[in-house]
Amino acid sequence: MKFTFTKLTMMMAFLGLSTQLFAQDSTSTSGRFSPQQFRTWSVGAHGGILSYNTIFGGSSVRAEEFNSIGYGAFVKKQILPALGIQADFLRGKIKTAATPGETEQNIQWSGALTAVLNVANFSGRNENAYLIPYIKAGAGYMSSDFSSNVTSVGTNPNTNVNGSFDKREGFFIPAGVGFKIGVSKGVNLDFGYDVNFVKSPASIGKYEFAYGHGGVEFALGSADKPQLQNYSAIADLRKKTAAESSELRRALSSAEENAARDRAQYAKDLGDDDNDGVANKFDKCAGTPGGTVVDGSGCPLAKPQIIKETKVVVTEADRRVVDEAIKNLEFDLGKSTIRSKSYATLNRVAGLLMQKDFSLKLAGHTDITGSRELNLRLSKERAESVKAYLVSQGANASRIEATGYGPDQPIATNKTAEGRQQNRRVEFTIY
Repeated sequence: MKFTFTKLTMMMAFLGLSTQLFAQDSTSTSGRFSPQQFRTWSVGAHGGILSYNTIFGGSSVRAEEFNSIGYGAFVKKQILPALGIQADFLRGKIKTAATPGETEQNIQWSGALTAVLNVANFSGRNENAYLIPYIKAGAGYMSSDFSSNVTSVGTNPNTNVNGSFDKREGFFIPAGVGFKIGVSKGVNLDFGYDVNFVKSPASIGKYEFAYGHGGVEFALGSADKPQLQNYSAIADLRKKTAAESSELRRALSSAEENAARDRAQYAKDLGDDDNDGVANKFDKCAGTPGGTVVDGSGCPLAKPQIIKETKVVVTEADRRVVDEAIKNLEFDLGKSTIRSKSYATLNRVAGLLMQKDFSLKLAGHTDITGSRELNLRLSKERAESVKAYLVSQGANASRIEATGYGPDQPIATNKTAEGRQQNRRVEFTIY
């Protein structure tokens, strides 16, 4: 009754471990780009040689190990990269020869729970390890039949029995060493040497036997996920870092190409291919002949104005008109579009230019917010916008010069909002 209860307890423990075998399970770790998923369940099968001769000694005068074949299987759950819990199953026969007589143990079944500790992970530059040495130990239960024709009494209890015996059951402690060879992302070759310390009924006594074996292990789950026990975080980090560096180089190259295109487009937009005084961006009549009087859109005026060479006298009243236009001049945020509230004072400047035949220099300025290249472009475009508007009101385009200085000529500090506001301006100089 005691053996039956113990056997039932062990079988329930093995069943509890294997019921989760095909459940969705993954362990993740923070990667450079996304969480890493792992396969933590595996199954395997093995076969090898059983022997009463162990590294701690032996009981055979003439061992027949190569006739003593064992085989089994296991189910494993990897808890940590270096630690796994394994359910082992083993069957086989152990034969030995004594003087005189022979002994044979038929292991009908055995089951054990063992902890497997990976002592190293040799992976080199590979994400998947190629060599993993390990040690293991645990506890189990087995059922065996014994037969013997030994007639003399030796020092080992295995040689003190004679005849055939009924099924015997008892606990044992498995301990062993081994190593795994990573064949692929989900397959390992498994080689090991186990010593099993058995506690049997008094008629047989305590003894131990060895099991040298080789087998294969298969990881369960998606083939895209690495095995947790084989995973090399350093090799994976190296691979991801190389991928990130390549992506950054591509992004930098693309940014440089875009900047080159922007510079070329900027030079083209603000150039004056037909030398009519209107930038290409604002010129709606490209290719006008040299010396043609044009309006703010770069198109020839219906009645070209005759330019008279007269002595220019700028009065205080003239400067007040210009100063008022400067104070009222406003643009849309970050653009060169003039707001309508500025039209009235600009119209008075246009009238002044036509009435007294003045020349006008427009100088656009910005604060230091943003890149210098962007500010140079914006200051130039705003000066050109003022010029285009004045010409559209009848001013002579050839007497108006538009220039952009960007942030290079501040009149106040750029450390305060008030100072930056003063630096964002278009200066009018009449002469």
